[in-house]
Amino acid sequence: MRHAIITGGAGLIGTGICRALSEAGWKVASFDMKDTAEDLQAEGVRHIFCDVGDEASVAGAFAELGWERLDLLVNNAGVAGPANGPIQDLSLDDWRRVTDSHLTAAFLMTRSAVPLMGEGASIVNMASTRAFMSEPQTEAYAAAKGGLVALTHALAISLGPTIRVNAIAPGWISGDGELRPEDHAQHPTGRVGRPQDVAEAVLYLAGAGFMTGEVLVLDGGMTKKMIYAA
Repeated sequence: MRHAIITGGAGLIGTGICRALSEAGWKVASFDMKDTAEDLQAEGVRHIFCDVGDEASVAGAFAELGWERLDLLVNNAGVAGPANGPIQDLSLDDWRRVTDSHLTAAFLMTRSAVPLMGEGASIVNMASTRAFMSEPQTEAYAAAKGGLVALTHALAISLGPTIRVNAIAPGWISGDGELRPEDHAQHPTGRVGRPQDVAEAVLYLAGAGFMTGEVLVLDGGMTKKMIYAA
């Protein structure tokens, strides 16, 4: 049985990834500060409390998990809201809170995971289309996601050929909440993304033996769309 750790497994995207891997026969652990849903635990997903941006917490979580092998690490955790307000008002603590939750967390998790990973193992970093394009006042989030893109290709070179490292850059991903028709219509695919879309991409990358160092953009075509004021 293949083993996978998903950080941020209690969130919208993380829950979808955990469920898809579990249904595909993987042994799955979620590292999160929030508990995983009861239905996921019933499906065999193990919850480990972990502040993935904290060195001691990550070390403790791996010790509690106690696995001797790991086939897949998905660095998915991170502060979700991209807005940080005017740059002149952004505190260093808030900057670090965002960057630590995404980028430092991926470093700490990867450092602990690599000794458990053998031939054919895979790491997937959750970047964002905000690594390539921005709205105003999103500097901390954009920097963290851009850093994940760079970390991905650096790790791919360092860890290959034993371990492949890729990233996914989702666009707008939504759950079952109400959305306007125009929210869907602005996407070339005709709809906003769903958590299962990201989960399918993770499963693909876990088995894509000739792909490493790449970023898979998953945004319904939005980054390819030219937008002009009416």
